[in-house]
Amino acid sequence: MPAKTKKGEKEKEESKITILCGVYIFPNGDKYEGDYLQSTDGALERSGNGAHTTAEGVCYEGQWINDKMTGEGVVRFPSGSMYEGEFVNNQFHGKGRYTWPNGAVYEGMFNENKMEGEGEFMDTERQVWVGAFRYKAAPGLKFKLAM
Repeated sequence: MPAKTKKGEKEKEESKITILCGVYIFPNGDKYEGDYLQSTDGALERSGNGAHTTAEGVCYEGQWINDKMTGEGVVRFPSGSMYEGEFVNNQFHGKGRYTWPNGAVYEGMFNENKMEGEGEFMDTERQVWVGAFRYKAAPGLKFKLAM
């Protein structure tokens, strides 16, 4: 005799979501290519790995959770700037590396799109400064002497 299913288990089966992979073009011209979920009511949600390119040319490639950039990823801007690292809820958050078009680089911690915490900044002359960063301020940075 087969085991009886509980009412809750049956409801979960009915609300299963389908994992798909494909291309979606948004009405504003943005394009998403990658993994997404489709619920039984037809709603789509970016989930897994994928690339989203805006009509303006900003491109994110990386992980998605609940339709948001969350996890490891890379975003490239039309200006030539680039961020590689951790994202949470569509923001630079955690360890990352930001490169400006002029070649300057910050590598360290980010908090809600801001340089926050320990990090290293390499300027356009290839000089490296280390210390604690607080968004636009970095009191007490130390010059890192390359020998």
